[in-house]
Amino acid sequence: MNGELIWVLSLLLIAIILFATGKVRMDAVALFVIVAFVLSGTLTLPEAFSGFSDPNVILIAALFIIGDGLVRTGVATIMGSWLVNVAGSSETKMLIYLMVTVAGLGAFMSSTGVVAIFIPVVLSVSMRMQVSPSRLMMPLSFAGLISGMMTLVATPPNLVVNSELIREGLEGFSFFSVTPLGLVILVMGVVYMLLTRFALKGEKQDKTKEGWKRRTFRDLIKEYRLTGRARRLAIRPGSPMIGQRLDDLKLRERYGANVIGVERWRRFRRVIVNVNGVSEFRARDVLLIDMSTADVDLREFCSEQLLEPMVLRGEYFSDQALDVGMAEVSLIPESELLGKTVREIGFRTRYGLNVVGLKRDGVAMEGAVVDEPLLLGDIFLVVGNWKLISQLGQKGRDFVVLNMPVEESDASPAHSQAPHAIFCLVLMVALMLTDEIPNPVAAIIACLLMGKFRCIDAESAYKAIHWPSIILIVGMMPFALALQKTGGVDLIVKGLMDVGGGYGPYMMMVCLFIMCASIGLFISNTATAVLMAPIALAMAKSMGVSPYPFAMMVAMAASAAFMTPVSSPVNTLVLGPGNYKFSDFVKIGVPFTVLVMVVCVVLIPVLFPF
Repeated sequence: MNGELIWVLSLLLIAIILFATGKVRMDAVALFVIVAFVLSGTLTLPEAFSGFSDPNVILIAALFIIGDGLVRTGVATIMGSWLVNVAGSSETKMLIYLMVTVAGLGAFMSSTGVVAIFIPVVLSVSMRMQVSPSRLMMPLSFAGLISGMMTLVATPPNLVVNSELIREGLEGFSFFSVTPLGLVILVMGVVYMLLTRFALKGEKQDKTKEGWKRRTFRDLIKEYRLTGRARRLAIRPGSPMIGQRLDDLKLRERYGANVIGVERWRRFRRVIVNVNGVSEFRARDVLLIDMSTADVDLREFCSEQLLEPMVLRGEYFSDQALDVGMAEVSLIPESELLGKTVREIGFRTRYGLNVVGLKRDGVAMEGAVVDEPLLLGDIFLVVGNWKLISQLGQKGRDFVVLNMPVEESDASPAHSQAPHAIFCLVLMVALMLTDEIPNPVAAIIACLLMGKFRCIDAESAYKAIHWPSIILIVGMMPFALALQKTGGVDLIVKGLMDVGGGYGPYMMMVCLFIMCASIGLFISNTATAVLMAPIALAMAKSMGVSPYPFAMMVAMAASAAFMTPVSSPVNTLVLGPGNYKFSDFVKIGVPFTVLVMVVCVVLIPVLFPF
């Protein structure tokens, strides 16, 4: 083992440790790798930055945009509404239709995005059916992972493996090369989840059935311990608040008073006006305030600010439900806002909504929560305009809106551009199937048409691209090249050959799957594919067999991240809403991963002979 190889393997170990600990952003680690390879002389400058010129990087970015177009035009939401209608009150039908629908949508858009869209649907359906959400949340995440096995463009690992084949001068996979395997695994997954769902706390519901009914404003106020905190205060003429901006008044810091809405006279009637940090107050405005601090003297507050207490009836929120919304929200696993407080985020100014309650480990925290760091799995209650609440899950992709109360209108109108978005998607798939137009070009054509039909705009298109994923792919590609240049690939292949080479290609495929699945426990499935694809092709060459079965095994193993809640963002996303423990994923995911491996070992050589 030469010195350069020791350096490359050491760098790889450092990257894996940083990925596993999560203390450094994955995209930052990837950029560090590029810099380290160039400064050490292991790779030339063009070699280190070769990932930026890879056409599949452009294709992945374009697919993020197309997926966002399907969300913005309501196509994915329409599918969710259809799912609720056809499943009726049958849990079995719901599970089957849910997994098939999610796998189908995920074949053409981000699986993380699809799962995020369907979490509120599953919560709503489980409450209506009076079953535990845990019985449907894990099937949802499994279907999201299986969707990566449905088409060539379904997930970045497929494209990474395909790119490695082309780089080696071989013909790449076709658009539907992975589909037969994906369909078999989907059917197996549906049957498996139908049999194992009863182990997912299915009978461990809340003692009362009311816990699973769709909740009202009153229920949420009670759950988050907000009872008695609401006040209606009118601004009297001469009040020092008149003409002042909300942020400048610092009412939360001084009085624990969180202004969540304003009643204002317009055209001879009072209307609810949404407020944010720059909202200015007028005389005769009536403030709807959440008093989060119990020890504040309300009379002193009103006297200092010249406010007049108004009557607040118990049904006030329900009466104002058309204007004032309320919903439970959670942060996604990749959010940069984790660890920050509501005040540090500038939540009200940035999103126009107020955070009034916070649940951690299922328990509501008392008092003000604006200075409490937000952790993964926290569920917080926001109040404000319904439209802003619905947009919260789209802005910056930091949030998932988990649950809407009954006061929200059930009707969710589809955008007029939905047919155009579907046309663009179908056109892209058709162009990819012809093989006359390269896949990245076909995806760019679909993106341009979505812009032409106003399914997306330039700003939303750039925001839709998950840049950390793009940088991660670009940064990890030099590892594969460095391992090849320094003899690392040959060394790993020799080690694998010593273990299973004497037992034939089938045993080598088992070893390859196990190695991919093991590495995938610590780093992302995309990075796993980048590292393992060259090894798989070198292994096939060493054995004198076709490289396609081994390449396909890497693609399948990279998507089979079922074993832990941190194996994939899809699993982490359902951890809180499903109320799962780490052991739940191990208990259900490990056996299913073994089944997927068996299916792959049996079917891949049939579809792609040695």
